[in-house]
Amino acid sequence: MTSSQPTRSIDTSRPHSARMYDYYLGGKDHFEVDKQAAERVAEAYPAIFVCARENRAFMHRATRVLAREHGIRQWLDIGTGIPTEPNLHQVAQSVVPDARVVYADNDPLVLKYAERLMRSTREGRTTYIEADVNNIDTLLDSAELSAVLDLSRPVALSLNALMHFVTDAQDPYGIVRRLLGILPSGSALALSHCTPDFDPATWQKVTDIYTSAGTPVQFRSRAQVTRFFDGLELLDPGVTVGHRWRPDTTRPGSDTPTDAEVSLWTGVGIKP
Repeated sequence: MTSSQPTRSIDTSRPHSARMYDYYLGGKDHFEVDKQAAERVAEAYPAIFVCARENRAFMHRATRVLAREHGIRQWLDIGTGIPTEPNLHQVAQSVVPDARVVYADNDPLVLKYAERLMRSTREGRTTYIEADVNNIDTLLDSAELSAVLDLSRPVALSLNALMHFVTDAQDPYGIVRRLLGILPSGSALALSHCTPDFDPATWQKVTDIYTSAGTPVQFRSRAQVTRFFDGLELLDPGVTVGHRWRPDTTRPGSDTPTDAEVSLWTGVGIKP
């Protein structure tokens, strides 16, 4: 499936969070301005690379759990980021080949590489929508969304490392409630969110770097992150640090990071 959306010009005058995240993951799809901002973050918080890797690993595990144990066959992934294999649909379709995935992001560079996000199995289907979580009408009214997802059947809403880019003034909890409100019983929310809980001084520095670069952020406490799951049935082990959510038992103990290095609250909840 291909995207019919026109490509907006890519602004290289200031860093973009998706391209900085690409840098943290060791990718090459970023510009010098993104690298410089990311390196300022890494100077303040050297474990940002660990945090990014653990965020991605959580997404992989949560996707597999929802597919294997909860019968999910559809995903809406907002804040997709620049494609890094395996992408969510590849993880889902490795478990359930007929999985359907809609990706959404607001960086035109992600759109440029969207064909990587649409290499689906024959049984499944994927598409990409250029949309901003702060303007979800664009997403919800999209023909691509309704063409790929059947909203009468359960959908997993995947919000990984996204909602800390939505400040309280932008009504983050209202956005999540509205998105979940269109999804039927049996749907799920898989969410990860950076936190200052383990090192407030360091995360204030990170906040200042992003904000000065033109990207307001609001990192939240465990209690504040847990609010996103109001009305949902949290899967064990509840809201926990990223590497502690259903960890891979084959991982050597020596490779286990500290909670402060990860600084990421994660959780998965099912809509009753």
